[in-house]
Amino acid sequence: MPSKEAECPRIVLTGGNGFYGGHIIAALREQYDDCRIFVLDLKSPLTPSHDVEEYFAVDITAEEEVKKILALIRPHAVVHTAGITTLLHDRYSRRIEKHLRHVNIDGTKVMLAAAKEAGCEAFVFTSSCCVVTDALRGYYANINEEYPVSTKSLMYGESKVEAERLVFAADSAEMATCILRPAVTFGEGEYVLVPSVHACIAKFETPFRLGEGNNLWDTVYVGNVAYAHALAVRNLLTTRSAHGEAFFIQNNEPTTFREFSLAVWKEFDHYPPFELEIPASLGMIVGMLSEAWTWLSGTATTISRGSVLDATAVRYASGEKARRILGYEARVSLEDGLKRSCKEYADRLRSAAAAKETAKR
Repeated sequence: MPSKEAECPRIVLTGGNGFYGGHIIAALREQYDDCRIFVLDLKSPLTPSHDVEEYFAVDITAEEEVKKILALIRPHAVVHTAGITTLLHDRYSRRIEKHLRHVNIDGTKVMLAAAKEAGCEAFVFTSSCCVVTDALRGYYANINEEYPVSTKSLMYGESKVEAERLVFAADSAEMATCILRPAVTFGEGEYVLVPSVHACIAKFETPFRLGEGNNLWDTVYVGNVAYAHALAVRNLLTTRSAHGEAFFIQNNEPTTFREFSLAVWKEFDHYPPFELEIPASLGMIVGMLSEAWTWLSGTATTISRGSVLDATAVRYASGEKARRILGYEARVSLEDGLKRSCKEYADRLRSAAAAKETAKR
């Protein structure tokens, strides 16, 4: 099928108002200066971007409404990032599983069907490294895309595994699909990784190192994730060599969890006064007690059995496939990305504090 890239590409981005959204819009605009970007999200933004042609406030699980919108746009490509991720207090439970599966799996099914009916050529799906690593007791050293996904793991990883199956099955000569699996992502606007590490300062947890502290794991700056999405769109609209493929996306700078945490704390001028190792086995006991305290008091703690397993795991992937097929290389280093992320989060904290102070007056 001849590519429509020569035309002004029409690109639909779901979840365009979310953490990834603004960064992906900028990356798409860099790849296609004349592209027309349409955003599907639950709500339209308070301040619309000049880089977006039109916003549609829609639930991606509303099949008929989504199909009408895509039939109107007739996109060349769909970038499907919308979905539910889990905050720390929900990550290790099954509390929101029904809703999470409905959005992440059923929403993906709706988007695929609507894209196909609208004659879409390219479908890029935002998955996660969690399709493998959410099986918390695994050992994932320099894994590649041939490594089997985890069908029994945390609910978020399970939902992405099932959504991936739908995307793989939808790949065809008419509509090429591919899957991106970003590592744990940080950057401007994120609310999980850097905020959680920063919260350890106020809780006096920074001196304590879980385990030996030499376990390597992957992270990725959000701007690099956005760049990978733009590369995937261009590939599927031209050479299509990425069709039917999945790609791990990370900064390709594996570091230890302790080193990452120290780097975050440094940006907030915090240096642990000492360092004390807590054996992983003892950490599991503390995590269990913390979970009990959370249940009794209703106050969430930073440490749980799941967070101990997360913090002591070995999890990093090869970037060779993404480099070879997509031409992906991280453009923002881990160090620079962390500086940007921490600065933005510090600004958010100051703004929140100022707003709270104003409300008291």
